[in-house]
Amino acid sequence: MNKAGLFITVILFCSCANRTELSKTDAPDAAPRIVNIIHFIRQSEPRDGDVTEDVLYETVVEQVKLLRQYRLPGTFLLQYDALLNPRYRELLKNETVPGSEIGAWWEITQPHVEDAGMKWRGRYSWDWHADVGFATGYTPAEREKLVDVYMAKFKSVFGKYPASVGSWFIDAHTLGYLYDRYGIVASCNCKDQVGTDGYTLWGGYWNQAYYPSRKNAYMPAQTGAGQIPVPVFRMLGSDPVYQYDTGLGSGSQGVISLEPVYQEDGGGGDRRWVEWFFRSMFDEPCLAFNYVQAGQENSFTWAGMQKGLTMQIPLLDSLRKQNRVRIETLETSGRWFRKNYPVTPSTAVTALTDYRTPERKTVWFNSRFYRANLIWEEGTFRFRDIHLFDERFASDYLTRAGTSTQCIYSTLPVVDGFLWSTRDEKAGLRIIDGQGQSPSTGSPTVSELPGDVLKVAFETVSEQAFEIVFHEDGFEVTCTKGGGTGWAMELKTAPGAELPFQSVESNRVNALLKGFAYGITCREGRFISAGDGGGVFRIQPSGNKIAVDCSERQLEITPHTCGVNE
Repeated sequence: MNKAGLFITVILFCSCANRTELSKTDAPDAAPRIVNIIHFIRQSEPRDGDVTEDVLYETVVEQVKLLRQYRLPGTFLLQYDALLNPRYRELLKNETVPGSEIGAWWEITQPHVEDAGMKWRGRYSWDWHADVGFATGYTPAEREKLVDVYMAKFKSVFGKYPASVGSWFIDAHTLGYLYDRYGIVASCNCKDQVGTDGYTLWGGYWNQAYYPSRKNAYMPAQTGAGQIPVPVFRMLGSDPVYQYDTGLGSGSQGVISLEPVYQEDGGGGDRRWVEWFFRSMFDEPCLAFNYVQAGQENSFTWAGMQKGLTMQIPLLDSLRKQNRVRIETLETSGRWFRKNYPVTPSTAVTALTDYRTPERKTVWFNSRFYRANLIWEEGTFRFRDIHLFDERFASDYLTRAGTSTQCIYSTLPVVDGFLWSTRDEKAGLRIIDGQGQSPSTGSPTVSELPGDVLKVAFETVSEQAFEIVFHEDGFEVTCTKGGGTGWAMELKTAPGAELPFQSVESNRVNALLKGFAYGITCREGRFISAGDGGGVFRIQPSGNKIAVDCSERQLEITPHTCGVNE
């Protein structure tokens, strides 16, 4: 633990938790399972000489044919250079299923930059490096020029502005400008990942959708005044159990997602995995709604995606006919989200079965204040992840251009089971007994409660029973049976992990990231320094209950001093 600087914080309790009572019937039954089929379109692919412009175009032709076969609406997002190509314009105007959507894909290309009156700095006509191929590599004024040029061209072709704009990552200035001037209603960005393709988006609202902060498009906002009122949907259908740990100890992650090109040992081309993933996303508890993005960019070619996509689409069509899912465009989902949620709702993703053995189980909870993840594996249980959200934490790219070929977006970690772990020692917040050991546990049950509250219950082999209840503003851990034998919770990390913690007080743990101060508070129970055995801190219960507040925010903010090249 870094104890270099103890600081006194003045905190403002800003819990705006909305715990309006809903009937048990209203809560889960009203939660739709939403699917967007999103294909985004590039005009060129310089990474593979065999992927010609004709190959890219024919891939989209086949995608359109497949959706027409099942009469399913799709969302097609065009890069600027593809927007200039008459073949794509005519195909999408004339051959897509009625009700399909055409929108914008926000990777920056040479024609786009040059039409905006700027000099292209890329190695190819499309360059995937973050300082060239994405809006973060341009100044705010340049970003507005890129938006204006794209919007003018799109309207000249399709007679209106696009309602949806997607990208692997998109900065708050661009997203705010797209909303303020052109009225877009939806966006989408990449799943959580570390280092994949040089892009790190870590600690965000896991899957589902959120309203981003005006200062950081990856950070969910807590207030209506501080948010861009454009829901950002998380793409790619990330494996809720295994994606998080893939590449553990290496500093970067692989991909286990619904993308149809991934066909072995989990992924969108593996039918066993797809059926398991759909059961988890469409049948298990989710609170407000659950979301899945299907589809694939044309760079992977029809040969690469055909097997997976032609397996997925009939499955989705069957689920639609059973009224188990809504298949709709990104714009439709965005309008529904804005109609139903003035601020980001609480949601959950649960996977209580597994397609591998031995079985693992997981629960993700999201709110506008924090996210948390529980994992059960080989008889053990831990909080694998807790990240806090604060709309005042500005992105490195808010006011200036990034100059690195990589891009990094992050939130505020309290538990990080990937970055603070090695293959042999996995970080986590664990329940420990009176001897400091983590007891083995049984399988959990998950319940949706009124007011968008999630309850998780399980027992240990020592005949203790626990309930973890997630509220919008924090969570509670209660020993409902066998508490007299003594228990606590302890955060342990791998040796040498770079941790943000500055001090441990009886009612608060204080942390600092990039000059930004944050922390968590105990409403019930107390914090103590672990002191030995590799622990960071412990939480002692009060009356067999721990209640952690994730919504308190400091009144004053230390200036964010991180450079854009870090």
